[in-house]
Amino acid sequence: MPGPFRWRHRLRTNCSRWTIPREVILNLLSQSAHHLSAKEIYAAVYPLYPGIGLTTIYRTLDLLRRLGVVHKISGPDGQSRYELKRVEGQDYHHHLICTSCGRIVDSRDFLEEELDMVKKMAKFLEKRHNFLITDKKIEFLGLCENCRKTA
Repeated sequence: MPGPFRWRHRLRTNCSRWTIPREVILNLLSQSAHHLSAKEIYAAVYPLYPGIGLTTIYRTLDLLRRLGVVHKISGPDGQSRYELKRVEGQDYHHHLICTSCGRIVDSRDFLEEELDMVKKMAKFLEKRHNFLITDKKIEFLGLCENCRKTA
């Protein structure tokens, strides 16, 4: 089921109430191809819903993260960015984060061997530490092509 609709059941089950601001934020994330900061979400939502506050944005993003609906990506500037998880268990990708300009690149170009290696590593860590891994996130930090040219 595309977009935010496949998350509604989980959200309504785990939230005391599902509000219009939560719906608007989820819709925005589902339509965006970019990794958005809370301030960018606020700037996009505020003209449509002037009563919404930045605190509501942060609280909603935290709720969505805790429920496993969004990924939170820490940028080198200290500002977190968010993206909607597209298809649970099937949208596995890494992030390449430029430490100079903050650009975030999604990498989904995996060989089967790479995916097997990550799965084996997760199983090993689960067994070794008696830990249930529910999600994986691998981030590579470095310099993008443009920043390398100007350095």
